[in-house]
Amino acid sequence: MSKRWYSEHRRDPWRRDAKSSGYRARSAFKLLQIQKRFELMRAGDTVIDVGCHPGGWSQVAVEVTGYEGRVIGVDLEPCAPIDGVELVVGDITGKQTQDLIMEMLEGSPIHSIVSDISPSLTGQYERDQAISIDLVCAVMDFSFTILNPGGSFVTKIFQGRGIEGVIEAAKGRFSKVQRYSPEASRNSSSETFLVCINKLPRARGFGPKETVAEFVQRTMVESGILTEDEDEIEAAGKVGFTVHRAARDDE
Repeated sequence: MSKRWYSEHRRDPWRRDAKSSGYRARSAFKLLQIQKRFELMRAGDTVIDVGCHPGGWSQVAVEVTGYEGRVIGVDLEPCAPIDGVELVVGDITGKQTQDLIMEMLEGSPIHSIVSDISPSLTGQYERDQAISIDLVCAVMDFSFTILNPGGSFVTKIFQGRGIEGVIEAAKGRFSKVQRYSPEASRNSSSETFLVCINKLPRARGFGPKETVAEFVQRTMVESGILTEDEDEIEAAGKVGFTVHRAARDDE
């Protein structure tokens, strides 16, 4: 960890505001700003917070949805209890965790899914960005199967190769899709947030049983970003989802 990063971290006004406001992470202000702009969550909604550790986004979701709402937080990293939040420790891309969430829901509608999830980073930008795209695709595949028509979805995503394919995949599922960078995001960060509103009853542009990851790979090949060569596709980040842990810092 560099001295420069530590110094900027200590001076970060969002970090100070989070501490004084009782939020567990500065990232809570990212969701607050997204919510203020797009009104993704409403009182009484059921919300799933993917990659919830340490709990800042779940705290915001509880504030918005109120006593009649329901918030389920999921992360590989155990999270200290949060009033009003049902916490699940597990891999959101794994069948066991997905089955558990489905059991908890008992068929009730999901109004909004929010995700600030990040993989463990290697420090190699292109590889980290590709791993992040893979993880986002996996989260989207599960989210799209359980999200109620008319529902909303927001996920963190890093700028770079493959992001346009992810956006096109989202446009096939939602009537409105927009990139948005909250003021609380660090200026040096390449992150942005993909905000998806009003899930459509039926997907558009997808092949039979085609996953989001397969759709993104296909669009990258069609646009010339990738070739059919297996080595290039592997280099683009086909490294598997379940081995990546959610980030533990308070970005």
